[in-house]
Amino acid sequence: MRLLKQFGVVAAVALAGSMGVRAVQGNTVLTLVLGVATAVLALVAYAWVVRRTERRAPTEVAAEGAGAATGRGVLIGVALFAAVIANIALLGGYRINGPGSAAGALALFGFMAAAAVTEELIFRGILFRIVEERAGTWGALALTGLLFGLVHLLNPHASLWGAIAIAVEAGGMLAAAYAATRTLWLPIGLHFGWNFAAAGIFGATVSGMDGPAGLLDGVLSGPTLLSGGDFGPEASLYAVLAGAVLTLVFMVLARRRGHVVPRRRRGARASATATLSE
Repeated sequence: MRLLKQFGVVAAVALAGSMGVRAVQGNTVLTLVLGVATAVLALVAYAWVVRRTERRAPTEVAAEGAGAATGRGVLIGVALFAAVIANIALLGGYRINGPGSAAGALALFGFMAAAAVTEELIFRGILFRIVEERAGTWGALALTGLLFGLVHLLNPHASLWGAIAIAVEAGGMLAAAYAATRTLWLPIGLHFGWNFAAAGIFGATVSGMDGPAGLLDGVLSGPTLLSGGDFGPEASLYAVLAGAVLTLVFMVLARRRGHVVPRRRRGARASATATLSE
């Protein structure tokens, strides 16, 4: 029930914010303001509902160290996507036609902030964290990563390969980032940095969704496995490999820090239930 309650509260904020942002498309200032406001309200709603349903302080979104952790995530996300697009460009799959739009980049900043925060709260803060209690870290990573990929089948230009790519490079990587740090700030920053670099800087399609022009007028071409095709660079093999490598790096860190939760055995659950009933 707590999963459903937490999901319902955060999803309601996300839906309202998404509708608001889409209603003001074309207005740079309002898109930026509404996007950032959605991100802030979603964080407040998450902290409130976790306190109410779990009777604890939501340390995964604690204010202390939030700026530094988010900043590190943004830098990693931007650097990772830049490496992916550079490799695509080396084989002729990406070119820059000229400058894009600073106003478009600002609008994308707000849109991507809302998307990164709400998706991380739902998929890593709620689903991964609660599933991990029963399925363990690896089980939760696999299950929520698969679900994250499947959800992207609803996007324009979606394909089975695109969903698999998202499941591996994003679903796995972002869950591993949370497991390694036990804070949502790093995966939020990483998610935002990757998405904003893709659309806001390099002018690429993000998960099949076109938006305002970014800082550069970029064009992708060539085979889907190289460029990602209409779904964008996230369906490129380079992106999948980059995400898979970083997932392993984060999981090694999680193991070293003692953050990997083992799968709860059925016998242990039965024993715990019997103890509570006595």
